[in-house]
Formats: sequence, C-alpha cells, structure tokens
Amino acid sequence: MVSKVGHVLALAILAALACTGYAIKCYQCESVTSPKCGEKFEADANLLLDCSRIAPPRFLQIGPFNRNATGCMKKSIEGVPGHPQIVRSCYFGDVSNTQTGCQADPSLPFVKQLSCDVCTKDECNGSSSIAPIAGAILLFFSVARLLA
Repeated sequence: MVSKVGHVLALAILAALACTGYAIKCYQCESVTSPKCGEKFEADANLLLDCSRIAPPRFLQIGPFNRNATGCMKKSIEGVPGHPQIVRSCYFGDVSNTQTGCQADPSLPFVKQLSCDVCTKDECNGSSSIAPIAGAILLFFSVARLLA
C-alpha cells in the first residue's frame, strides 16, 4: 500500500516538474506605459512574467494554435506616425515561422508593425546582457592561467 502511494506521489511530482519545465519567463511591457520598456531597456523583476500563466491573444485563438508560449518577443510598432513603440511579451506560435505569431492584432488596423524579434530563452526579450562579455573575460583568464 505504501509503495503504491509513493509511486503516485513520485508521478505527481514528475508531472508538476514537467509542466514547469516548459514554462518560459519573458518581460511583458509597453514603452508607452513603462519608460523602462523602451529601446534602452531597464530590467525590472516587476516586468517579468511566467508565460504559462497567460493565454494567447484572442486573435490567435481562432484557428489551430499553441496554448503554451513557445518563446518571448519584442515588437516595434507605430500607432502614431513618427512615434514608434516597443512591446515585449510572450510569443505563441512556431518560432521558426514568425508570420502568424508576430502578426498585428486585426482589431487595430491603424497600427503598423515595424519589426518583431522572437527568442526562446528565459528573459531573452530584454536588452542585450553582459553575459557574453563576462564569459569572454572568464575564458581569457582561464587561458592565461593555463599558459602561465
């Protein structure tokens, strides 16, 4: 009896871990309402969202779609000519074919989309980070130590 309960508990834990394994965290904000969200992005934990907690936009729910976010996106749009805006959010759709997932909301025909960048790692729709620079510095000191 105890072993059966243990097996069920283990399966429940594995299922919970598997579900969270697919969750991606992205920044969600608009430069109009949050100055930190603009081209010079300022990372803020309050802007970070677990994408498994939200549904795809309504206009993507009409046909076959992916209920789970597959990545993060950063869109540049223009609602008022000469005033581009940055929108960062979760991405729903095929990351290799962004035509559907990046499409503009059809209920807003006056909004012009300027660009749409999609990525698949946690927090990747923020600004470029210093991680590559830090990695290069660490690699440099490792090689220097080996040669010394």
